[in-house]
Amino acid sequence: MAEIGHEAFMRAALEQARLGAAAGEVPIGAVVVIDGAVAGAGFNQPIGSVDPTAHAEIVAIREAARREGNYRLTGSTLYVTVEPCLMCVGAMVHARIGTLVYGALEPKSGAIESATRAHESPGLNHAFDVVGGVLGDECGEIIQAFFRERR
Repeated sequence: MAEIGHEAFMRAALEQARLGAAAGEVPIGAVVVIDGAVAGAGFNQPIGSVDPTAHAEIVAIREAARREGNYRLTGSTLYVTVEPCLMCVGAMVHARIGTLVYGALEPKSGAIESATRAHESPGLNHAFDVVGGVLGDECGEIIQAFFRERR
């Protein structure tokens, strides 16, 4: 049953990734889920917003925090189409995300299992659960297609 939920929310993150692609951004999407409902959604937008921190995860976390009226999103689940980077792992720790669910690996800068395991650093004051590979092929294909078109 939990896997069905993961897939449905990952599809919502994939829709965000498609919005990012349509905006000319690297197509990564994210949603924050609280109590079974999407509380925040976002896609990568550092180019359009002229903000290097505007990764999909950060955009979704910011929206969820505003909606909740709290920068702590304890117990929430963050769904993201691609393995998060180091900056986004830091944001997840500060937001007190309960679970991270991601789709495709990011071999160059993935900070969950590919390049480093940042969320396991002993100095962190918060830990979150991780579920990887949800709709991984579909999540990987959207970003690969984007870069194939650019080359």
